[in-house]
Amino acid sequence: MKDYQQSFLNLAIKAKALQFGEFKLKSGRLSPYFFNAANMLNGFNLYELAKCYVDAINDKNLDFDCIYGPAYKGIFIASIIGASLGKSDLDVPVSFNRKEEKDHGEGGDLVGQLPSGNVLIIDDVISAGTAARESIEKIKSIGANPKIMLVGLDRQEKGSSNISAKAELENDFGLIVSSIVNLDLLISFVSDDPNFKEFKSDLEEYRNNWGA
Repeated sequence: MKDYQQSFLNLAIKAKALQFGEFKLKSGRLSPYFFNAANMLNGFNLYELAKCYVDAINDKNLDFDCIYGPAYKGIFIASIIGASLGKSDLDVPVSFNRKEEKDHGEGGDLVGQLPSGNVLIIDDVISAGTAARESIEKIKSIGANPKIMLVGLDRQEKGSSNISAKAELENDFGLIVSSIVNLDLLISFVSDDPNFKEFKSDLEEYRNNWGA
């Protein structure tokens, strides 16, 4: 496990963004863990969170022209990444969408400079891939190229078939889907930590049922 991956998991647990228990997901699946990046919304956590994403971008040598953050979690994550990259003199435009289209002022459902060229989509988690598809279709509809998607956590779950949501997106749209951590790394993490080792069997059972 790389330093930025370890930092991400430690930060998620400290901020209670990553929790263990029983949670019903948007997909209807019952999960023994849940990730909510919104719990990282304080100054110190935001700085550390941005660093984890930027370190992942650098480690994976991701090349892109602009950043797009889907509402709602992707908005603040994309923004802090853009601010962090700006410190290194990289001019990377950031945009995001509204859940509801605005019919006054600038109008529309996109905020910021319209995505163009190769787009990096930033979000907190990928589960079944439904929300990701909406973002990809939106970007394609304005003539930009959804080249890469980077999330904090890939749950490595089946999408609409027996392959993972990640693989479905890559196959259907030809983009790269990457993550800071995934379920396999999370299981490895709890296995080595006496404070969370009790959750290992539940996570493994969930992976056996829904993993791909």
